[in-house]
Amino acid sequence: MSPDAYRIRKQPFYQPQGNEVALYEAAYAARLPVMLKGPTGCGKSRFVEYMAWKLGKPLVSVACNEDMTAADLVGRYLLDAGGTRWQDGPLTLAARIGAICYLDEIVEARQDTLVVIHPLTDHRRALPLDKKGEQLAAHPDFQLVISYNPGYQSLVKDLKQSTKQRFTAFSFDYPPAALEVQIVAAETGIAAALAEQLVSIAQAGRRLKGHGLDEGISTRLIVYAATLIAHGIPPAEACRMAMVRPITDDADVIDALDHAIAAIFG
Repeated sequence: MSPDAYRIRKQPFYQPQGNEVALYEAAYAARLPVMLKGPTGCGKSRFVEYMAWKLGKPLVSVACNEDMTAADLVGRYLLDAGGTRWQDGPLTLAARIGAICYLDEIVEARQDTLVVIHPLTDHRRALPLDKKGEQLAAHPDFQLVISYNPGYQSLVKDLKQSTKQRFTAFSFDYPPAALEVQIVAAETGIAAALAEQLVSIAQAGRRLKGHGLDEGISTRLIVYAATLIAHGIPPAEACRMAMVRPITDDADVIDALDHAIAAIFG
């Protein structure tokens, strides 16, 4: 597969919160693996897409899940009319063509699966393909990036220190209110004043984290609400649909957030 098939042609919209762009560029220049930590919907995946575009590198993304095996990442032999043929997995593909490989929500993967990334994250920069009898040396442009949400950590769903200490790391959070207003307005085309009202509702929801909510209202959900409004849905209904109902089934929390929406939009 040509690396061009995985290049991002159009610039993704990303609004920096600090010096994360310069820090990532330095990590990429040294080909250091990178870990992105932060709550859901705060821009981790968009940041990776933006950096791949900015650096002009192909991007191979994998949404991790608990059923994902090492073979899903590395590859396997498949049967076809001519017999068997080897099919690279996304990690192997990225290492071959010199792409940035992004493993999203890596803690969802099984611990025995994650061991396969270790040789790619130290001085070896290699991927053993045991079933194929090949020791794949990573392309000089290859980089591994992982992300996860520390808010969901538990004893059974967390990264081992043997994995964590192979990465440099960034901590992401929801943007400051003024910046989040700019992001929502730029992303959806709604007026800044309306974006400010949506952000204020999201902030009210975030204050309930740990008091009925496991996670706050993400920037992504604010964008969803703004998109519904841009398509003609009344603001209050859009907020209830995009910012409240997805995050909780608790009647008291729903009632509190609905009151916050009513206070702003009536």
